[in-house]
Parts: sequence; C-alpha cells; structure tokens
Amino acid sequence: MTQDRAAIEMLGLTRRFGPIAAVDHLHLAVPRGELFGLVGPDGGGKTTTLRMLAGILTPTEGDATVAGHSVRREPEMLKGKIAYMSQRFGLYGDLTVLENLNFYADLFEVPKNERAARIERLLGFSNLTPFKHRLADKLSGGMKQKLGLACALIHTPEVVLLDEPTNGVDPVSRRDFWRILYEMLKEGVTILVTTAYLDEAERCNRVGLMHQGRLLALDTPDRIKGLLAGDLVEIAVTDGWRARQLLAGIPQAKGVTLFGHRLHVAVEERHRDLPAILAALEREGLQPHEPRQVIPSLEDVFISMVERGEEATHERAA
Repeated sequence: MTQDRAAIEMLGLTRRFGPIAAVDHLHLAVPRGELFGLVGPDGGGKTTTLRMLAGILTPTEGDATVAGHSVRREPEMLKGKIAYMSQRFGLYGDLTVLENLNFYADLFEVPKNERAARIERLLGFSNLTPFKHRLADKLSGGMKQKLGLACALIHTPEVVLLDEPTNGVDPVSRRDFWRILYEMLKEGVTILVTTAYLDEAERCNRVGLMHQGRLLALDTPDRIKGLLAGDLVEIAVTDGWRARQLLAGIPQAKGVTLFGHRLHVAVEERHRDLPAILAALEREGLQPHEPRQVIPSLEDVFISMVERGEEATHERAA
C-alpha cells in the first residue's frame, strides 16, 4: 500500500527498552477511513506502538508515517493532524465539562469563531450536553471517557489514536463509545484503537493480533477466525479453572479458553479427540456436559496462536 493512500504506515517500526524489544519490526498500513484494532494482552506492545505513532516516543529502528508525516523526522507536525487519547487522558477534575472542552480548544489553537459550533456538536455527539456544567470529577467512568474523546477531537483531526479507551468502562458506556467511533468513520476519520477486549475487536474493519511486540495475524475478524485449524468444542464443567489446568496437559487439547464454567477446546478432529478429553474430565470429577462444536472467536484464535508459538519456542530451545 502506498504512502499517499495510507493514513498510517509502519515500516519496520521498533522500540527497545534495554535488551527488550517492546515493539519488534512492525510492518503495517492503515488506509484512510478505516477502523483498525490492535489487540492483545497487557505488555504486548500496543501502548508503545501508539506512543510512537503519536510522536511521543522515538523509534529505536524503522519509521512510521501518520497523516503524511514521519514520526521520526517530523513529530512536531503531528499535533494538528492527530488525536491521541491515552489510557489516562488528562482531564481536569476541578473544571466542568464545558471548561475542559474550552481548555483543549485553547491548547489546540481552535479559532475563536469556530469554537462554539464545534463544542456544541461534540457535546451532542457524546450525549454530554445535559452535563456540560458538571465537574469532570463528578462524571461516571464512561462519561469521563466520552469527554476525553470529545476533548481529543476538538481540533478535527484526520487520525485518531485510542489506547484501550473502554478499559474498566461499564457495558452500556462501551456500547455508546463504539457508536461514537462509527459516527466518526462516516466522516472519513481514520481510527486506530487498542484493546484487550477481543470481543470489541470484532467491531473493527481489520485487526492485528499482537503478542510480545509482534503481529501474529493481520486481517478482517472473520478471516482471522478462519485461521484456527481443526475443530472447536465447547464443554460445560463444574470447575472451569481446574478443568483448564487439567486439559493443558492432554495432547488432544490444542488450545483451551475459559468462559466462566464453559471451556472452548481446540482439537484436530472432534470425533476422534473429544472422547479422550471428556474421559479425562470425568476421571477428575469435573462432570463435563453439553459438548458441542462452536464457531471460534478471536480470543480462541489468539490463544491458539500464542500457545503454538510458545510450543515452537520450547522445541527450538530443546
């Protein structure tokens, strides 16, 4: 993908902290108007990647262009083109919703004659109009996140970088936040969002599964779910945690994901491998029942890929 078509392009983007490669030679392009999800566990390199794209961290190797500007050579040029909302976005608790928006309008040098219309639109956009005179400290967690996004958008950026924006937010506020992102997409804004919630990643146009600084997979959610080889079986048990530990040592189970008291177990061939798995659970008194084949989720695929990668690493070390 050529640079003039991509809103974000990473070219061997790398960041090391001492001997540790937090981000390891990422090659990735995000076209204009796409909602792209970078997903994976804590410590996988997602935040470091966003901080480099925002011009806050300098890459150790490689480069990236964001809205046409190199993060290595011209990070100061990014300010007017991007919005970056970190996990701890800097709202001022002793200011009202309206005062926070005006503060960020000053910070981004929004023209005075455009300010009132933009603020009114953002308040409506985020359903914060009834709360515009409330102190930020008095808002719920979800409302604070929506205010943070409104403040980040005050200068009408081309590219929006969001670092786990719904972490710790209640389900209703998460839904509202994603509704706002979809509205932004209609206006041609490019959005890169990181999340540890793999169910949220299914809302994105494309996703990158990231682990230990590297991309394990990059495609649409549906295509990535198709990467899981073999069959996926859901089994209800009495003690999910103990059952998961047990199946980790059974060769027929190629990957195990826990959802409450239900396990998602990846197997090579359901009819051949399932009897041995059920028998092992029965012997330990875990009362397996309701086994059924299910469609894999992104979480199932991600865990399977991580486990395969760790097995390969152990084999090379041996």
